[in-house]
Amino acid sequence: MKPLRITVAVLLTSIAVGALFAQELGLLGRYDDARYIDQPKGDTNQIVFARLIYNGRIPGYYKNWYTDYPKSDRLLIMGVKRLTNLNIADHEKAIAVTDPELFKYPFLYTSEPEQMVLTEQDAAILREYLARGGFWVLDDFWGSFEWEAMERQLRKVLPTAEIKDIPMDHPIFHIFYDIDKIIQVPSLAYVYNGGITWEQDGFVAECKGVWDDRGRLVMVINHNTDLGDAYEWADEPKYPNYFSGYAYRLAINFILYALTH
Repeated sequence: MKPLRITVAVLLTSIAVGALFAQELGLLGRYDDARYIDQPKGDTNQIVFARLIYNGRIPGYYKNWYTDYPKSDRLLIMGVKRLTNLNIADHEKAIAVTDPELFKYPFLYTSEPEQMVLTEQDAAILREYLARGGFWVLDDFWGSFEWEAMERQLRKVLPTAEIKDIPMDHPIFHIFYDIDKIIQVPSLAYVYNGGITWEQDGFVAECKGVWDDRGRLVMVINHNTDLGDAYEWADEPKYPNYFSGYAYRLAINFILYALTH
């Protein structure tokens, strides 16, 4: 029973840390959270890593748009700077779905998409964002229940979209690094739970996509995996580099694909 107690303790710690973070910044898990975040303002000619702020299904819940924020984003940016010549900004941008400046950012990241609650207006904005050439990455949600919750919201944006596995020979897996298989990336709990990589009934990692009418890949959906934790804990010696290294390679490919397609 000892491994079970450790797993529960890690889970409770994770929940507490997330809840305290939200409380410290005054965040409630909704798009007007953007008012309470101190981040750079004004235009830049640099590439900006943008994270979507959405209205959450459970206000103030530890799983929300801010999961792993901002450390995950900042360590990812550091990795992009180190591993590429991309002129990427030092600071991430957390931006509400209702902010007109959303269209300035060609790459958009969303954590915990099962928590999203999109209005018809929100859905129309995201539909236009993709139609204008934006690229949207969903990450860190697990199992059948969270998939169904995510898909209900995605259908508001793209009602007839076909969601299917991205084939391993697709350019997104080879534009910079060659990715030859999909790896399940666990949260930090992996370090303490005896090496379990899955959550809920999400036993197999999936990397699915959505294409537009012209055949352009416009979305990547990372299901049963947690790339965000791999960046957030890349500086934690106990967290395996095997997962962080893979997650960095995948993210860099995503960003480069978004900028060139």
